[in-house]
Amino acid sequence: MKFKRYASSFLLQIALAFFILSCGNSAEKKAAEESNTETTSVETKQKTILFFGNSLTAGYGIDQDDSFAGLTQARIDSLGMDYKVINGGLSGETTAGGLSRLDWFLEDEPSIFVLELGGNDGLRGIQLSETKSNLLAIIDKVRAKYPNTKIILAGMQIPPNMGQEYTEEFKAIYPDVAKEKNVTLIPFLLEGVAGMPELNLPDGIHPTEAGHKIVLETIWPYIQAKL
Repeated sequence: MKFKRYASSFLLQIALAFFILSCGNSAEKKAAEESNTETTSVETKQKTILFFGNSLTAGYGIDQDDSFAGLTQARIDSLGMDYKVINGGLSGETTAGGLSRLDWFLEDEPSIFVLELGGNDGLRGIQLSETKSNLLAIIDKVRAKYPNTKIILAGMQIPPNMGQEYTEEFKAIYPDVAKEKNVTLIPFLLEGVAGMPELNLPDGIHPTEAGHKIVLETIWPYIQAKL
């Protein structure tokens, strides 16, 4: 009877030790799996391209997938690149409005930031110094939060409704800003589209689907160089 008690006690101790060892191994295994999952999540986080602009970026009057931002996503997907395009266009947006809402779009770091604003400032005759100041401030804000983000500035031109002097000075804002902040400049976003009735909606300002395809080819070399 004494031997049986010893044997039972010995077996109980072995079982207890095995249980503790198993629990320890399970905990270590779980911790390792969680660590690997977190590492994989960080490593595979998808990069983003943020188009930040007005109705031109938003694709006014057409399906958003047919806008130059949407077409950029389609081009990237066709090339098998792991980038997500975010369309931050808002119809009627001015540089002041863009500056005030920028923080909403900077919760995550964009790999590439395409700034397309100022057209509405020019059409409304807003003081040119204010437009330039806002563009500079937008670039500064992006760089302050994400120094590694690559910034592309889309140049814009306006009809001479406000006078030739205003029109020329407005056009000069973009190369001046690009030089001052050392960012990539697309000289004129609507090159080959502006002033072409067949490539614009009846308002004569916003491109059609065909117009946006031309805009894509204008901006693509600048985007591709940053990918």
